[in-house]
Amino acid sequence: MAILERMRTKVLFLAPLILAACASRQPPMPTVPNVDLDRFMGPWYVIANIPTFIEERAHNAVEKYTLNPDGTINTEFTFRDGSFDGPEKRYNPTGYVVNRQTNSTWDMQFIWPFKSEFLISYLNPDYTLTIIGRTKRDYVWIMARSPSIAESEYQRALDFLSLNGYDVRLVKRVPQKVGP
Repeated sequence: MAILERMRTKVLFLAPLILAACASRQPPMPTVPNVDLDRFMGPWYVIANIPTFIEERAHNAVEKYTLNPDGTINTEFTFRDGSFDGPEKRYNPTGYVVNRQTNSTWDMQFIWPFKSEFLISYLNPDYTLTIIGRTKRDYVWIMARSPSIAESEYQRALDFLSLNGYDVRLVKRVPQKVGP
């Protein structure tokens, strides 16, 4: 009887964990077949995102990439906190290209030793619009070379995200303003 009781306790304890693990599995987020890293480098305006906690109040968010001689990617993420006149915030994570055949799968490291998945899931042919996703579908970034994009482009980006398992109701536009 004691053995059955211990087994029942283990099953009752483990069942919710197993079910949660199975329910949270997502198919891999697609990545583009090839990224020319030299063309991808430079500034990208964050048009919209499912924000991380540091991005909740971001205005004029820009992510700038620079390829280092060792193949890592220096990243400079800047934004104004809370308003266009808010204090400037700056973060400098390092990008690591994980898949050197496609250059579309990276890890981003804000704090050693932790790295976060960074998937270039969409990139238009002229390198003016990109979508960075994650398999967990917890965060996403729609970025462009200019601070605004056409509404039709934005809607296509949301459609792409929806088709790939994102809850687009969570995507928020990032306020962008150029100049004084």
